Amino acid sequence: MAAEAKYSIAREVGRGSYGVVYEAVVNQTGKKVAVKRMHCNVPENVELALQEFWALQSIQRQHENVIQLEECILQNGQVFQPISHRYRKSDSHLLLIETCLKGRRCMDPKSACFLWFVMEFCDGGNMNEYLLSRSPDARLNNSFMRQLSSAVAFLHRNQIVHRDLKSDNILISHSCGSPVVKVADFGLSKVCQGKGNVNQHRFSSACGSNFYMAPEVWEGHYTAKADIFALGIIFWAMVERITFRDGDTEKELLGTYICQGKELIPLGEALLENPNLKLQIPLKNKKSMPDDLCKLLRDMLAFNPKERLDAFQLEVRIRQISYGKKRQRSVS
Repeated sequence: MAAEAKYSIAREVGRGSYGVVYEAVVNQTGKKVAVKRMHCNVPENVELALQEFWALQSIQRQHENVIQLEECILQNGQVFQPISHRYRKSDSHLLLIETCLKGRRCMDPKSACFLWFVMEFCDGGNMNEYLLSRSPDARLNNSFMRQLSSAVAFLHRNQIVHRDLKSDNILISHSCGSPVVKVADFGLSKVCQGKGNVNQHRFSSACGSNFYMAPEVWEGHYTAKADIFALGIIFWAMVERITFRDGDTEKELLGTYICQGKELIPLGEALLENPNLKLQIPLKNKKSMPDDLCKLLRDMLAFNPKERLDAFQLEVRIRQISYGKKRQRSVS
């Protein structure tokens, strides 16, 4: 990129419908960073890029388990302009940039418009790949559950609803020795206005990934508690190593579902069709999880959002479960 005096692109590490992620190096220090490029050529892409930027920019203090934005750079043709929160640009300046991006049409390839997100580099890949390449480990699972519940509580405390939590959107870093999870990919997130309880805000646009969507998301009327349902899917799949094969990418992904013959039905969709559906937790082995973890998962995956834990209750409950903790050996 033309901030080439500052960064050098090393290699591509990921590609999706809306952007490409590269491993890069800060030329002055040699520090590794991740650089995500989002093409702002159509209104839909602009909206996703700006939602990601506003979510990361709105967090006034960093959380260990949320990906850290180093800076954001707007590319307009061959002109590069830093716009990230580290430069403390005013909200009116950022709103002007948003207005310009939403109003323009990039018909000329030579005047291509991109947003470049420079973020901390995670050397362990995503959580899906990380866990499936290792043997099941209750203590590691417990650590990941604690970290993720803390991250989501932090986001909800800061009025940010992620809306696309899944194992592919959670990265792993070894920068501190032990594996640390980082919630990433805020393209579908929403920053709620005001300082009230985040769970009072209601959303109507159904979005996310089918196998992680809460029943009410399928209907198009939901709150921040949809994030808790997605976490419940992730936690259950992580503990029992329940996977499915993605039809588009053929990748094996962590996720729970209901089998109807040979068809796999997302849990949220199945609950919407049958709210009285009894979840078989654990699914594989009764010894794989203690009763308090089974109860926790049921409370995270409740059909009725009013009966589902919120992020702050989950943060407390997750520290109380016995799963993954050392047990004292009795001495005869």
